[in-house]
Amino acid sequence: MPFHDVRFPVDVSFGALGGPERRVEIVELANGFEERNTPWAASRRRYDAGMGLRSLDDLERLIAFFEARRGPLHGFRWRDWSDWRSAPPSEQLRPVDQLLGLGDGETVTFQLVKHYVSGTQDEVRVIAKPVEGTVLLAVHDVPVVVPDEATVDAATGLVTFAVPPGPGAEVTAGYEFDVPVRFDTDRLTVSIATFEAGEVPQVPLVEIRL
Repeated sequence: MPFHDVRFPVDVSFGALGGPERRVEIVELANGFEERNTPWAASRRRYDAGMGLRSLDDLERLIAFFEARRGPLHGFRWRDWSDWRSAPPSEQLRPVDQLLGLGDGETVTFQLVKHYVSGTQDEVRVIAKPVEGTVLLAVHDVPVVVPDEATVDAATGLVTFAVPPGPGAEVTAGYEFDVPVRFDTDRLTVSIATFEAGEVPQVPLVEIRL
C-alpha cells in the first residue's frame, strides 16, 4: 500500500475533530432481545482536518499536502492530539508504560502496542508508526539503551533486541506515535469567501490498515 512517511502539519491538525469508530452489526429479535456482532477485530479512526484550519496560509499548506499525496492515493502520518502517547497526558513517558510481551529466551522481536484497559477488559492496539527518537524500552524494569541494545523500526513499530529477553521477563516501552491515515475524499471543495467568513471546508481522513 503506497505510504508517504511524512506527517500532516501538526499545528493544523491541532483542533481537528475525530476519534475511534467501531463496526457493529445489530439484529433486533422479535422478542426484543438483540444479537450483536462485529466483523472488525480493531477500531478504525476517522478525523476532519478542516476544523484545524485557522488562516489562508493553513489552507494553502493543506492544498499542497493534498496534491503531494495525490488525494487519497498515498497514506501519511497524522497526530491525533487526543491519543498520541503511551502515557496519560499529565505524565512523562516512561520505559514501563506499556507491556509488549514476555521474554522466552529466544524471541528478539516485539511489536509496539498500547493497552486500553477498562474494568476486566483489555483492548490491545498495534502501534505501527512510533515517532522516531521517542521510544524508551525496558526489560524487567531495567532500561534498555537504544540503539546499542535494541533497535526500533519507525516504519513498522517493531522492536528488535540484540540479546533475547530472558524467560518471563516483561518487555515494556514508552513512546509517542502517529496514526497512519489517508484522505477520505477525491477532492477538496474550498471557497475563500466562506472560509474568511468562518466556515471551514470538510477534510475527511480515515485510518488505514497496514
